[in-house]
Parts: sequence; structure tokens; C-alpha cells
Amino acid sequence: MRKLFKKTIASENPTLVYFFVSWCVPCKLMRPTVEKIVEEGATAINSLEIDVELEKAIVKKYKIKGVPTLVLFKNGLPIWRHTGVMPIEDIRLAINEHR
Repeated sequence: MRKLFKKTIASENPTLVYFFVSWCVPCKLMRPTVEKIVEEGATAINSLEIDVELEKAIVKKYKIKGVPTLVLFKNGLPIWRHTGVMPIEDIRLAINEHR
């Protein structure tokens, strides 16, 4: 997963990374929103889902302190992040601001 993660976030296209854990109720609420955003973006954005319990090195490197957390990467760098449930309109706005 680390190689895929590194390769995907290095893209010139924005990459939306969804950090979650399976037992988290707010994460379960956010999943359909994230899926819709990815579906809408189709080829314009990349996406990854990271289970924070399984990918501790990535979590530590990017200082993920809570879930759900969305991080937008471009050219390998985090350019935007949000922790907690967020309306779909606000996520769209953040992605569009960073294209």
C-alpha cells in the first residue's frame, strides 16, 4: 500500500485521501460522500482510502490525529485537509480551489 500511496499522491492531478477506521460512525457517514465526490471527479482526481489501523506509518508521517480525515495531495504534497464530517458542497469547493 505504501508504494501505491506514494505513487498516487505524486500525481499532478489532485489526490483525495480518505483516512478512516471501520468501526467509526462518522467515517461510515462520510463514506458515501467521499464515494460521490470521487465518482463526480472521475478522471480529474485520484483517490485512496487508508485504514488508519492498518497503515500506521502513513498516518504518523502525515500526522493524522482523528477520523474521518480527508487530505488533498498534489505533486506529493498535502495541500488541504479536514478532520470530521463535512458537507459535500464544502469538499467540492476545496477540491476546485486546489486544481
